[in-house]
Amino acid sequence: MRLVNRVALLALLMPSALIAQDQLPLKHVPQPTVPAITAGDLMTRLYIYSDDSMMGRRAGTPDNLRSTAYIESEVRKLGLVPAGDSGGYFQNVPLVKETIDSTSTITVAGTTLRVFDDFIPRAFGAGTPRPLDGVQAVFGGSLNDADSFPVEQARGRLVVFALPNGPVRINPGAVIARLNEAAGLAFPGLERVPPQFKGMLRRPNVTLGASRDERPVPALLQMTTAAAGRLLGTPLDSAKVGAVGGTLQAHVTTLSEPAPARNVVAIVRGSDPRLRGEFVAIGAHNDHIGLTLPPVDHDSMRIFNHVVRPEGAEQTGKPATPQEQVTVDSLLAAWRAAHPGTQRADSIDNGADDDGSGTVSVLEIAQRIATNRVKPKRSIIFVWHTGEELGLFGSTWFTDHPTVPRDSIVAQLNIDMIGRGDADDETGRTKEGAPIHGNPNYLQLVGSRRLSTELGDLVEQVNRDGHYGLAFDYSLDADGHPMNIYCRSDHYSYARYGIPVVFFTTGGHSDYHQVTDEPEYIDYAHMARVANLIEDVAMHVADLDHRVAVDHPKPDPEGACRQ
Repeated sequence: MRLVNRVALLALLMPSALIAQDQLPLKHVPQPTVPAITAGDLMTRLYIYSDDSMMGRRAGTPDNLRSTAYIESEVRKLGLVPAGDSGGYFQNVPLVKETIDSTSTITVAGTTLRVFDDFIPRAFGAGTPRPLDGVQAVFGGSLNDADSFPVEQARGRLVVFALPNGPVRINPGAVIARLNEAAGLAFPGLERVPPQFKGMLRRPNVTLGASRDERPVPALLQMTTAAAGRLLGTPLDSAKVGAVGGTLQAHVTTLSEPAPARNVVAIVRGSDPRLRGEFVAIGAHNDHIGLTLPPVDHDSMRIFNHVVRPEGAEQTGKPATPQEQVTVDSLLAAWRAAHPGTQRADSIDNGADDDGSGTVSVLEIAQRIATNRVKPKRSIIFVWHTGEELGLFGSTWFTDHPTVPRDSIVAQLNIDMIGRGDADDETGRTKEGAPIHGNPNYLQLVGSRRLSTELGDLVEQVNRDGHYGLAFDYSLDADGHPMNIYCRSDHYSYARYGIPVVFFTTGGHSDYHQVTDEPEYIDYAHMARVANLIEDVAMHVADLDHRVAVDHPKPDPEGACRQ
């Protein structure tokens, strides 16, 4: 019933939504920026930063270096103090590119599985994957029931899961965290991955090499359903949960080379001689996910995801129901009729919202503070982190190797995706699984009181006293939330060291990690409102006569994060 109602609602909303969004151009002529944080400035900056010429800004590629060169040129113009390596604005982050050897195989019971055809090794988070040679397979049942599979049965084995008949309703990260003593975890369904995503799965894995985490973690495999059945010696649809399969002969090897990447770090010095040695950190991630190959049709992909996968990549692989497909076909036909000759193939994941919106908002905040006649008492350090999409690599490197004393950072304000949040956007789900939609005043806060009640209260006070009128949604900050958002962006790299944080976001949407995340779909007025709030919060924290109090336990900086 809920699905039928949602599709009916989309059939009414989608044409008007597309027409409204079509008012913004595909290209925008840059305009000079002004000291104030404005929608026009944000639009100018974001059209530059998420342009096709940036090629998706994937960390460890020349495209990401090109995007950081733009940030560096802007902070240099603003006269910010460089705070990177060797007196410059860049802090180099030693990433390593690991390419899977195309001769890699897994053999079981005389049958050989070949990499890329039958299975693809995957990376998720930190750690060194355990070897799979000599490991026994065991059936873990449906992925949606992974939270009930006995931990002791997983220990030292390759746990093979089956995809559920309906949507996947459990976060893979939660599965990995719970079954972290398994030798490996295998997720079938490779044959269902759309062709445009298979190229992404074959891409080299990029890791933070210089401080590589040597802790053993489960090896992760995505494989075809048929290959998973061969590991178990029986088709998945007839396997019993806990049934033991064959013993693997695994020869999976990788080739490594450096992958250059860099943070951009700059400071506005505080005005109080006693407090300027302390810092309020404001950050966003400068990278995105690169390219989707082969190209897809932009408009049909956007309409399909809006109807079928309203949370974008969070629902990758979710097929359309017959009724949804009828809606998609109808909306696409209407779009084509209203926009003849506009069909375009698209392969660039521009990352306008994720996290172009955060990157250019930090630039705007930096310009505002740098041009203010009255400077804050404490210094403000701006960090544009690389490699967030690959595993929080840039923020991990910065907090492990800070360019200012780590204990001098009194708080960190993280901005990741603040360009959306309309009623038409599904911004996430409650802990119980109910979909959440945005509104004209929408803003999610995550982590704002997890270390410092005072910091969380201060954000509320600034919103109220400054008459920003933003309605805060704390749903995704709930303890035990399966999406684990608190652990998935750069603020956590600071929080693990006991630095109070606030994560500001307008949440997810159907363009999340898609080629359709482009600057013409951003709500610039809303984005400016949020950026002004964050600047105001930063100034309040910087002008306090004391550090914001930490009144909750600090996490283990080397421990696994679980919300």
